[in-house]
Amino acid sequence: MLRGRVIPRPLSLLLHFAYQEAASCLFPAFIFAMLVLSKVVEIPGLPRYDFMLLACVGMQVAMVWWLRVESVDELKVITLFHVLGTTMEVFKIAMGSWAYPDFAYSKLLGVPLYSGFMYASVASYITQAWRRLELRLTNFPPSGLNVVLAALIYLNFFTHHYTLDLRYVLILAVFVAYWRTRVYFTVGGVSFWLPLKLGFALVGFFIWLAENIATYLGAWQYPDQATQWTLVHPGKFTSWFLLFIVSFLIVAQLKRVKAARQGERW
Repeated sequence: MLRGRVIPRPLSLLLHFAYQEAASCLFPAFIFAMLVLSKVVEIPGLPRYDFMLLACVGMQVAMVWWLRVESVDELKVITLFHVLGTTMEVFKIAMGSWAYPDFAYSKLLGVPLYSGFMYASVASYITQAWRRLELRLTNFPPSGLNVVLAALIYLNFFTHHYTLDLRYVLILAVFVAYWRTRVYFTVGGVSFWLPLKLGFALVGFFIWLAENIATYLGAWQYPDQATQWTLVHPGKFTSWFLLFIVSFLIVAQLKRVKAARQGERW
């Protein structure tokens, strides 16, 4: 390359990192693209939510068996998140937390089945980023603590409707449990690290930003958005922060178990 046109090493690493992150977001990006498409193009006889379901199923099949960017094992993990997400959706819709106002044939107790893919896309991002950036964890707590903490966080999404909301207690527990935990990742052959809890917060914030875009596109609707779209309350950031932690811990624990069974270093 000509002198003066060589990309500086720090910028090159940043661009490489951005590319790997973007590639890891293939499934979420596809969902956003389909939300935009279904907002501007109406298919006669096919409700929007049903179109989204068909599109998401097709994309998931393509990612595993055509594009081959996800393995069957990763699909199992992603399917687990689909089930957990749909279960939460059914409960939250019943409690009036948010709504899917449009008609669809593929609704279950008021919840369009495509919604589970939005949770599954978070798991897809984690599994993709884990492989592409060669994630490694140090000072990661014992499995028992991770399982209990993930279970308590998930259950709080349900129980806070009837008892105290313990999200801030759980956030404090996360900071204590993962105070010394670091996540290492590799970009262009160079290893970097950051505190795991900071990684949780950064991803949670970007998911909150994505939620604002999704609600603007009509993916779902909060009560205060019934008449016109408004910014999603910043307090929802804590919900996504905690939900991403559940997602990450499940993926991490499954990878830890798989490595132990195969006698590999984790």
